[in-house]
Parts: sequence; C-alpha cells; structure tokens
Amino acid sequence: MKIKEEATKIHESGFNCAQSVLCACREYTRLDDERALAISGGFGRGVQCGEICGALTGAVMALGLVYPFNEESDIAAKERIALLTEECIEKFQDEFGCLRCEELKLGEHSCARIIERSAELVEAIILKNKEEK
Repeated sequence: MKIKEEATKIHESGFNCAQSVLCACREYTRLDDERALAISGGFGRGVQCGEICGALTGAVMALGLVYPFNEESDIAAKERIALLTEECIEKFQDEFGCLRCEELKLGEHSCARIIERSAELVEAIILKNKEEK
C-alpha cells in the first residue's frame, strides 16, 4: 500500500491528520504505530487551536525521525533537518497557499487531500535525500 493510501486509511479510521501522516511513515521512521499515534495525538486540528496543519506537522515529525538532530555538537544534522523542514513547508505552502488549519479548511482542498499530499511530499523528500547520501 502506498504511503498516501495508508495515511488516508488511518485518517478514515478516526485518527487526526498528524497521526495519519506520521503513522503512515513507519517504513521510514521505524516508529511503531502505538508510539507514532501517541506522539502526534495532540497535533490534530492545528495543534487543537487551528494553527499549523496537522498533516504538515506529522510530515515534519517524520523528517525529524529519519534525519535526527539529537547531539548538540552535530551542526550538520541541525542544518540538514532545518533545510528539509523548510523544503517541506515551502512545497506545502506552494501547493495549498497557507499553513494554517483554519484557513485550509475554508479553502477548496479537503483534509483527506491534504493528508494524501503531505504523505506524498514527505516520502518524496525522504527518498530524494536517501539517494543523495
């Protein structure tokens, strides 16, 4: 099953946008479903206040797990995750016109479509950067 289809399936079962994208990335993050769902549980509905889209935050969480910055002296890792996050955000904003959940819900795109595209976007970034290693 493709990552976008998996994310859609997870969302349709009742989980939020962030949970759907992060959990669907398990192949790359190696995070088990229980932990992925728990970590991202509060990020739905724009962190429960209509701000940055949950699907996008799930994608950024996945990037952080695949390209970790967890040693303060690892400047290369810090720069890499910053650049990958910026790329993800820029591509999302180019496609949807904004980052805020409340604004996105007023637009022409459904949550299901945003989840699919976020999953595709993060997978493309992960695969592109794995090839460049």
